Amino acid sequence: MRKNILWMVVMLWSIPLLAQTEQNQTQVWQSKSLPISYSLAYDKNTTCLVRQLPVYKAPKWVAKIEVKGGKTVYFCSPKSMFEFYFRPAKWQDVGVHQEGDFATIVVTDYATLQPIEARGAFFVYGSTQISPAGDDLPAFGTHKEAEAFAKQYHGKRILKFDEVSDALIRLLNGRI
Repeated sequence: MRKNILWMVVMLWSIPLLAQTEQNQTQVWQSKSLPISYSLAYDKNTTCLVRQLPVYKAPKWVAKIEVKGGKTVYFCSPKSMFEFYFRPAKWQDVGVHQEGDFATIVVTDYATLQPIEARGAFFVYGSTQISPAGDDLPAFGTHKEAEAFAKQYHGKRILKFDEVSDALIRLLNGRI
């Protein structure tokens, strides 16, 4: 048993040696991941699930959720998207029963107008910019962009996706 453990330790210690070249330089192995591309394919007939407003009129604010069952729903703002995210039972026809039913959540980067994954976005609370849904949470792909926006438009706080709460959404909607 001790020989097996000793052999395993020697093997583990020798793995980095296997990565060395003849010039005694360590070769770095990296896996190259392909960038994930997100899209927001809407037209003049696409309406916000929560507010029934046409989403094309305010492209800086558009968001969508793709459900694992194949359905895609659009929103006129991140606030509307979060409203659905926290209370999907209000819209039973979409078929969301638990958080695991959400396949992809996409928001528009306010600075670049590019679709980005919402779970990796930064949201600015308390700015002077108003969405079609009223006071809202503009989304950004980088913290730096969110900071610049917050400074220019008097944003109070920058939040990650998991820092946005149902209580905050209710506050933005004037329900607290």
